[in-house]
Amino acid sequence: MDFSLFIPNIIKILSKYWKVFLFTGLKNTLLLTVISVALGTLLGTLVAMGKMSKFKPLQWLVSVYIEVLRGTPILLQLYIFYFVLPELLPVLNLSSFMWVAIALCINSSAYVSEVIRSGIQAVDKGQMEAARCLGLSERQAMTKIILPQAVRNILPALGNEFIMILKETSLASTFFLGDLMTSYLKVKGATYLGFESLIIVGCIYFLLTFPLSKLVAHFEKKMSTEKNYRSHKRKKVS
Repeated sequence: MDFSLFIPNIIKILSKYWKVFLFTGLKNTLLLTVISVALGTLLGTLVAMGKMSKFKPLQWLVSVYIEVLRGTPILLQLYIFYFVLPELLPVLNLSSFMWVAIALCINSSAYVSEVIRSGIQAVDKGQMEAARCLGLSERQAMTKIILPQAVRNILPALGNEFIMILKETSLASTFFLGDLMTSYLKVKGATYLGFESLIIVGCIYFLLTFPLSKLVAHFEKKMSTEKNYRSHKRKKVS
């Protein structure tokens, strides 16, 4: 197949529908991603705290929450939030966009919570003991001593989560919410040039995710180097 034959059609589509792809599709995709990751991180932090709680019933509830979300398809969760919950909770009167954003947020929180929990547990236990000896409560020690150090451990993983959610927003096109894949469907319906429209959307996704993935990989490598250096320095001092 000679792909050069598609180039004139791609140029034609871009010249006429570039606003649909960028000002509608890209804007809604990024907005959905930012909302989902930001709220998912906040909720995931609370879930991680619950998982690490000494209160056994709370630990059990949080574990069930995590396993259910991680053990069921995200598309199924989107269907529940889009079709079922608006009927059960009409008083909330949320838009379809927000219901999908909430579904992605809750799904993300299950994965982020495990990232945060592992990041916290990676901090030396002596840090908590030292903070308690200085008179800080367990809550103060967690918020002022442990969490700031854990942030360095979890930032690369949060970057990967952002990339994953960015790609998973493509499922929002199932509900025609105006994301990039919805833009593809609109342009395809107007031009009957499905392959060319798909190439354009694929290129936009790639131009978004590739630099982000390289940036995350750079920080992971940098943090790994710094961690090895500090470990070597401590051994040398001892």
